[in-house]
Amino acid sequence: MSANFAYLNARDLKFIVKEWLPTEQVFNYPKFSDYYSKEDVDSVLDPCLKMAKELIEPTNEDGDKNPVKFENGKVTLPKSFGPLFHQLQSEGWGTSNIDDSEDAMVLPHILHSAVWEMFCAANPTFGPYIILTSGSAGLIQSFGDEHLKQMFLPKMMDGTWAGTMCLTEPTAGSDVGDILSKAYPTDDPRIFKIKGNKIFITGGDNDFTENIIHLYLARVEGAVEGTKGISLFVVPKYWVNEDGSFEDNDVQTTGVEHKLGQFGSCTAALSMGENNNCRGWLLGVDPRNNEGKGEGMAQMFQMMNEARMETGHAGLSCMANAFYNAREYCKERIQGRPLTNPKGDRVTIINHEDIRRTLLLGKAHVEAIRAMMYKVYMAMDVRHHDPDPAVREAASDLIEVATPLCKAYPTDEAWWLIGEAIQAYGGYGYCEEYPVAQIARDVKIYSIWEGTNFIQSLDLIGRKWLLKKGAAFAAFIQEMRDFYAANKDAAQAAQAPEGGIDLTLGKEFENLGRALDAYSEIQMAIGGYFGQKKFGMMPLYSRRILTATSQLFAGRCILDQALLAAKKAEELGPDHYDYNFYVGKVMSAKYYLRNVVPNVWAVAEIVKDGDRSALDIPLEAFDY
Repeated sequence: MSANFAYLNARDLKFIVKEWLPTEQVFNYPKFSDYYSKEDVDSVLDPCLKMAKELIEPTNEDGDKNPVKFENGKVTLPKSFGPLFHQLQSEGWGTSNIDDSEDAMVLPHILHSAVWEMFCAANPTFGPYIILTSGSAGLIQSFGDEHLKQMFLPKMMDGTWAGTMCLTEPTAGSDVGDILSKAYPTDDPRIFKIKGNKIFITGGDNDFTENIIHLYLARVEGAVEGTKGISLFVVPKYWVNEDGSFEDNDVQTTGVEHKLGQFGSCTAALSMGENNNCRGWLLGVDPRNNEGKGEGMAQMFQMMNEARMETGHAGLSCMANAFYNAREYCKERIQGRPLTNPKGDRVTIINHEDIRRTLLLGKAHVEAIRAMMYKVYMAMDVRHHDPDPAVREAASDLIEVATPLCKAYPTDEAWWLIGEAIQAYGGYGYCEEYPVAQIARDVKIYSIWEGTNFIQSLDLIGRKWLLKKGAAFAAFIQEMRDFYAANKDAAQAAQAPEGGIDLTLGKEFENLGRALDAYSEIQMAIGGYFGQKKFGMMPLYSRRILTATSQLFAGRCILDQALLAAKKAEELGPDHYDYNFYVGKVMSAKYYLRNVVPNVWAVAEIVKDGDRSALDIPLEAFDY
């Protein structure tokens, strides 16, 4: 059996939710205070860890060995996916958690995200069927009238129907403004005839729900060109009549993609209106009454931004699971003798220096990225529920600034980091009998989904640096400077005990300060290039700048965790069962701040140097 869910416990997730972040703020909101508290976190995460291992992991093997099939216009999915979809939906772990009605019992976003990290690690291919249903239902909840909500939401929330987002077309991928899908008015001003083709639609078809509700971007006839003229439509696979009955809606699956990984995920090509009988409900304003402007892109960005966070989180879960698998293998595999004792007994490979470095490389990245992402997940709860408008606004600013980081950084790093996990296995890591080979195949798509990571980098520099005339990003950087200033003196004055484990963090804070200064140099250099009208320099360096921004933020977050962990370790002492957890947390921060964060000032030097070779090379030179 190649697939394996290797999370042994939820200790780091519990540390984040119960110890590190001030989640009592979230649990005290009226939405949650009658149902949950910090004391309930274990009772949520422990059973979900067991569910991930016993219920979800077996479906991962099924999805990889029995990929999606397309024959005679019909798709066939792995047999285990349908029952799992309906079980998770019926038991409240899926779409119903977006219910914002007053009496709905839902998990706080931060706790729900911890659950879904484990579920995704157990079967990354399965998750989008529920996540996309939740996202599309959320759009109807936010922008639909009461009629549409009553028609679609109950059956989407209980899993009777699924949902998708439909953006990409054969002639328009990232350049969504060039889509060719059209919407034509009917006698009912709310209903339009839809005609067009979409490709790469995740969950675009299945064989386990009664209906699939597509949230579909199209341009109303006569609307302006570009993204401003795009509208969003609710296009069900089967048209839903007022009495609840179905009729054909001229939505056809024309094929499925044959991919590097994610074999159990139905990535479909769809044709709408081939027989001129596809209908969709318009969400929002009619462009004909709004100077030809639609609201589709603004509406879809709600779902896209949520999906970007979930995509980054999926990359993190795969990365974590790969290293947890590698750790278990390295604890058992006996090979070689220590270089320090070449005549001694053979040892398990986790004792070898390079394997220890490799595993700490993975541990440090997983924990730093996880810290970054859960800080943003908590902000989502604050933005939605806090009574203070200023607090909600600050949380919203953090989410806006950090979303491109949380999408791109985990998914960029996961590819090569999982390669390091494979390396720890040696030759066995390259064999399909071991889980990391499949994890590598499954993870690669995440850097492409929901806007490639280059697009995320343009969003960071072109939009988020300038958000609120630069004030939002300035506050983001200032918070890190304040954290550094508040802690650096004590950290740098602390002395390591003689003969004990060094839990001091002076050098780590020194590196954070240096990285903050280097980041200012990056921003000044890009500003200088714009002042010289060298506009191509920004996209040339933007992906590296996004990585450096993420490393700065993740470094700040894991260093904050290390302060708490060092204090806990000193209080508990070496004989306590939790001592090694806290020491490991400090060591993760040490490794990350000393081995990863220095890339921030390396990028600063590269950006300031201004090498133009990639721009100056003749296109013909690539032929040789």
